[in-house]
Amino acid sequence: MDYSIKQNDVVAKAFKNAPNNNQMLSPKIQRDITECFAKEVLGHVMKEIGNGVFSLLVDECRDVSDKEQMAVVLRYLDKCGLVQEKFVGVVHVEETTSSYLKSCIDLLFSQLGLNLEQVRGQGYDGASNMSGEFNGLQAKIMNENKSAYYVHCFAHKLNLVVVAIAKKIFEVGDFFDMVSVLLNVVGASCKRKDQLREHHQEEVRKAIGCGEIATGTGLNQELSLQRPGDTRWNSHYKTLLGLSKMFSSVVKVLEYVEKDGTDTGKRRQARGLLKYFQTFDSAFFLHMMMMILALTNGLSKTLQRKDKDIVNAISDVESTKRELEKLRTNEGWDSLMRKVYCFCEKHDIPVLDMEDAYVNPKKPRQKTGINNEHYYRVDCFFAVLDLLGEEFNDRFNEAKLLKLAKHYPDDFNHQDMVTLEHELGLYIDNILHDTRFSSLDKIGDLAKLMVDTRKHLSYPLVYRLLKLALTLPVATATVERFFSYEDCEECFA
Repeated sequence: MDYSIKQNDVVAKAFKNAPNNNQMLSPKIQRDITECFAKEVLGHVMKEIGNGVFSLLVDECRDVSDKEQMAVVLRYLDKCGLVQEKFVGVVHVEETTSSYLKSCIDLLFSQLGLNLEQVRGQGYDGASNMSGEFNGLQAKIMNENKSAYYVHCFAHKLNLVVVAIAKKIFEVGDFFDMVSVLLNVVGASCKRKDQLREHHQEEVRKAIGCGEIATGTGLNQELSLQRPGDTRWNSHYKTLLGLSKMFSSVVKVLEYVEKDGTDTGKRRQARGLLKYFQTFDSAFFLHMMMMILALTNGLSKTLQRKDKDIVNAISDVESTKRELEKLRTNEGWDSLMRKVYCFCEKHDIPVLDMEDAYVNPKKPRQKTGINNEHYYRVDCFFAVLDLLGEEFNDRFNEAKLLKLAKHYPDDFNHQDMVTLEHELGLYIDNILHDTRFSSLDKIGDLAKLMVDTRKHLSYPLVYRLLKLALTLPVATATVERFFSYEDCEECFA
């Protein structure tokens, strides 16, 4: 009502003269006004889409009242050539079977005046009821529309890549298990959290006094050990980063728990944690995983951007793969070991001689036949990088999908395909001689510039193909925003 008064003098005057029992502020009227706003917004979105094509992004989640909800977002190109992802509703679902979800989408489409034949892409998180090849929601939609191609959310696939490391490389899995126990012990009470914070503040003050760290706006802000989320493994990066910066304070809290703790179980855990985290092994895996997660964390953030298109997403994935490959070089290994040695020296952790024979702690009397460098470099570091490469190649193979975009049967008939080949040649020659197109970074910019220069009218088939590539979904971050901050780290960025 305050907003309406500011926008309309007539409403402002009527409200001012209205009696107290007619202020238009009852819950029922508030809901009516809210619904009117919603209809206006949805009407604008439907007008933008018109008879055009779009992709469907869906996520389902249980709310605080234990009711299953399904959020729906539509991805399309507006009249200016800009990618839009618009939220169009949350639907209460009594069950989460693919058949029931499909019926709910059909009902929502009928209410919005949309047609399933307009769908050119589907984006879900990979759950079997959503993405199942035979009985999932994507399959049921594709049974009615062969052009509604499914794209598994890139951010979720990246999450699965990182999960594979912990599941298949036992040493990495053991390390993260110990980190989990550490968080339970150190963060078990507000008192210990306060102790951790106070110890770290004191460490920072000492470092500033010695000139070891700089001061300034935004520097040396208060830190905490962030508990990683279950659905985003890249959130572990922040946890490891906090652990490396607050390591001395963490050790002091563990020493306090071991000595003065009231819970015998926690005291034993603290003792075991002190023993483990003051070893070369823990320092090595801490910095190795920070190095790797720093790369995948950056990719995760860029994949969740609203304007991300599938062409640039694949390009970003390939860039990350190349950066990971660089870590296999001597330079990558030397950089990692410098960080490990520096950390060990700072925190009085015994350093191993890389030329000494490697001793398996589980079988100390049995000769391994390798030295420490071979174990940490080949059996650990290279093993993780090799597995990452395999997982990236297995999960990110959308290049075929891009070729498929040229063969949408409902968008390009045989005559269109013949004409498109000639139109592409003319189009390429035209923009090569047009300086306005010389500094483009991505195909999203290309679509907008084609509209601005009206080339979308001169080359309609090229623009139609471009729209299809941009309409394909990359990640489900937008639809996840409507449920949980944890599910999408960048939702408020």
